[in-house]
This record gives sequence, C-alpha cells and structure tokens, in this order.
Amino acid sequence: MQGFNKYYPPDFDPNTHGSLNSYQGKHALGNRAHKIDQGILVVRFELPFNIWCGTCENHIGMGVRYNAEKKKIGSYYSTPIFSFRCKCHLCDGYFEIETDPKNTRYVVTSGARQKDEDWDPEENGGYAIHDNDPNKPPADPLATLEKTTAAQKDLKEVKAPRIEELQGLSEKLNADPYTLSVKARNRFRQQKRQDAEKQRKLGVIKQKYGLADSLLLEEDDEQARRAAQDAWRRGRAELTSLNRTQRKAHIRSSTSLFPSSIGTSRPSGATAPSPAATSLRARLLAPRKVIK
Repeated sequence: MQGFNKYYPPDFDPNTHGSLNSYQGKHALGNRAHKIDQGILVVRFELPFNIWCGTCENHIGMGVRYNAEKKKIGSYYSTPIFSFRCKCHLCDGYFEIETDPKNTRYVVTSGARQKDEDWDPEENGGYAIHDNDPNKPPADPLATLEKTTAAQKDLKEVKAPRIEELQGLSEKLNADPYTLSVKARNRFRQQKRQDAEKQRKLGVIKQKYGLADSLLLEEDDEQARRAAQDAWRRGRAELTSLNRTQRKAHIRSSTSLFPSSIGTSRPSGATAPSPAATSLRARLLAPRKVIK
C-alpha cells in the first residue's frame, strides 16, 4: 500500500505554524489561489454558448475551456453572482462572462459578444422560459396548444364540421318551440296520471291488509329485488361456512325431538330409544352436503 506520510522539518511547530502549507507560505490550492487575497480563484471554465472575441473578431465555439478568474461580484437574494474573466487563446484580449441567477443564464459583459441563436419556444408550441415581466399574466396552456400545427389541423378538419353539424341539429329541433312545449306537457301529464294510479292501488292494498303506516315496494322495484337476493346469498354463505361441529351444535339446539340424555352413553336402567328415533337422529347428525 502506498504511504501518505509527510515530512515535517525539525523546526516545524504545529502550535505556531498550524500546517505545512502555512509553514512553507503556500495555499492549499496552490497556484490557483495566487490572487485569493483579492477574492479571485482560478477555475476551469467552459463557454456556455458561441461568442465572437471583441479584440480579434474570431469566432469561439461553445464548449471551449479556459483558466478563468472567478470572482463574486454581488448577490441575487441569497444566490451569489460570479464573474469569469478569460483570456482569448487566439489573441491577447480578455472577455468577461457573468452569471444571471434571475434569468438562469450567462451574460457576456465585456470583451466579446454572444451569438444570437435563441430558440423562441412560444412560436413552436412551448412556454416562455426567460420572461421576467412580473405584471404579465402566466401563459395559457390551452392558448399555446391552439397555436400548434396539429391543433390547427384538427380544428379545421374535425372540430369545426362537428360544431356546424351540432348547430344545425339544434336549430332544427328548436325551430318550433310551441310543439316542443306541447309534447313536454303531455308527457308530464301522462306520467302524473300513472303515478296517481299507482298510489291508488297501493292505498287499496294498505287498507285491505291494515298496512296504513307501512312502505310497500312497487312490482318493478329492481333495487329492492337485488337487496333481497344479496341478503339470501349472505345467509347461504354463512350457513356454508359452518363446520361440522357447529352444524351438530346448531341441530341439537334447534330440535326438541330427543331429550338431552340421548348420547353415546346411557344411564343404567334407561330404556333404549326406538329404531325410528335412532334413524331420525342419525340422519339429523350426519354431515350435510353443501350444494354449490
């Protein structure tokens, strides 16, 4: 295993020097921090976009890396704003790029100019990313969707003819409002006569059987029929779930044909049950077959 031991000179005093870097008068970051007293740190910076150098007018492509001098120049709320000063590799000129936390982008401030090749998302069915007007209302997603080519084609070929067809049908049905009103009144009167006849029949049945305060279900009450069927299924399921011992106990408790003394053991002097009673008892205590 490689060793990581360090050489400590004889005159090194940890209480006085603190570390070997302070003893040798160097920074832990080496030459990258030769301007650290000015708040400048040398970092590796990669161009975020295409630019033209302001000194030699040469084009520098996006992704070219430089040893930039990084410095904090301000803050946007709690987010620091950094400046990156780079030397052009094609000439002796310098250019400076700063961060823009408010718009989440980089901005060329001096020594160069950015190539304008922004893509407008609003013209292509997207949303504006760098719109910073606080008074402007947010973009309507439906309005943005209507600008797309597919939406325009669907509106022209599918939705517009359908709307025209529905409008024509509505105009045709509502052309004679008096006739529609007569049909509606006749339907309501017919339904009212049917309800009155049903109430009359129910009243006769209640009076005949003394059910004045009872609620009678109609013959075509499908909901009541389903509720009765569900109750019957639940009772059958509960009976099926009983095991053999529970069924025997249920039979013993529900029948009064035999005295409680009838069992496997019989007291001395007692008379034996008749063959018919024994046969009936055997049939009652036999396990039942569940019909599924």
